[in-house]
Amino acid sequence: MNDTALPNALPDLNCDDLAVQNLAVLGATGSIGDSTLALVRAHRERFCVVGLSGFGQLDKLFALCQEFRPQMVAVPENKAAEFDERLQAAGLDTRVLSGSDGLDVLASAPQVDTVVAAIVGAAGLSSTLSAAKAGKKILLANKESLVMAGHLVMAAARTHGAVILPIDSEHNAIFQCLPPAVQADNKAIHRADLGVKQLWLTASGGGFLRKTYAQMAAATAEQAVNHPNWSMGKKISIDSATMMNKGLELIEACHLFDLPEHQVQIVIHPNSVVHSLVEYVDGSLLAELGTPDMRTPIAHALSFPSRMTADVKPLNLFELASLEFIKPDEQKFLSLVLARFAAKCGTGACITLNAANEVAVQAFLDGRIRLTDIAQVVGRCLIAPEVSAHFDDEFADLPSIMAMDSKVRTVASTMIDGFENASFDDLQKNDFEQAFERIYSKEAAQ
Repeated sequence: MNDTALPNALPDLNCDDLAVQNLAVLGATGSIGDSTLALVRAHRERFCVVGLSGFGQLDKLFALCQEFRPQMVAVPENKAAEFDERLQAAGLDTRVLSGSDGLDVLASAPQVDTVVAAIVGAAGLSSTLSAAKAGKKILLANKESLVMAGHLVMAAARTHGAVILPIDSEHNAIFQCLPPAVQADNKAIHRADLGVKQLWLTASGGGFLRKTYAQMAAATAEQAVNHPNWSMGKKISIDSATMMNKGLELIEACHLFDLPEHQVQIVIHPNSVVHSLVEYVDGSLLAELGTPDMRTPIAHALSFPSRMTADVKPLNLFELASLEFIKPDEQKFLSLVLARFAAKCGTGACITLNAANEVAVQAFLDGRIRLTDIAQVVGRCLIAPEVSAHFDDEFADLPSIMAMDSKVRTVASTMIDGFENASFDDLQKNDFEQAFERIYSKEAAQ
């Protein structure tokens, strides 16, 4: 590293010290990256940032490189040369990696102990899988990795000794409420042997919980990204508004905790105080409570199995007037129906759910479709014959998964063009359920 004094730079830290945890923060410029690096600043003696990645906010990423002086940074291919020049001009010898291959190199680098997987969407899959194959400790925020390829990621983790710790607040809460034996050796424990009956994922309900379907349909992108409780990026805020985020988390929970979808329930909890619950066969219901701040689950995972301070406002039990729990309206939040079908159907349907949703969310942000059209696009992709015909395919490797992802994106994009140019009647919950039954029947007959 260059010894030249840099503005706001952290003091030199010996990253070879075995007491120091070497971090690669993938998606460093997003909200998870912000929370992670805030914790690093508060515990400089415990962590060394050896790698960063960013995609859209390169000025912010450059400032982080000046502050943390990482050994490596990954940026988009078309920005790598320019970014390298900026680093050299600033007196930094940080190695610039580019594109998806660069992310894979960063995630699997031998000097990295812990990978914070916080890239949004399918773009984070390959690097998460690379980290698992390299046996890293993975702090997982990229739920799409498990939605699309949970069988590959979890198998790689078991084979190569990687440790996957969820930092989504809900899955982290469940992890904390599971028996110590599960926490210590996740790959070898059957939940039924330890009395786990089912998991309860809490959902805030998003900004449209108290709104009608018609009000959702008329919502602008600016209204939809305004979450009542959490500070998040645009994509996850839209997913929260449609409750697709909870649908993706249902699939993620099935892979993380090795449970079928019927043992994962969803309950709306507008207070965002109870972050999730584990129900046991003896009637016990264990919950993790706290103020809605992502630094808490990230701090837990960074320091696991110990604890560290997170500078989070403590939850004041005396100020809690009440805790509200509501059964989701699946007619209004169709994404929950679609996600549960995908979880039951398997990998091909889960890839479809995620890919179609990413395309539809971007179309909504671009002003091309309504908020309620997102679930319509996703649902119609799931029941499209040219897509559902591949649900039984064997997705044994990353190329086959990405090929399906690409196919679905093409179908979804064509469908969105149709939504723009014609008027479609919204399909209802019952319409999709009937179509799903036909797909089930075909699969059973094969």
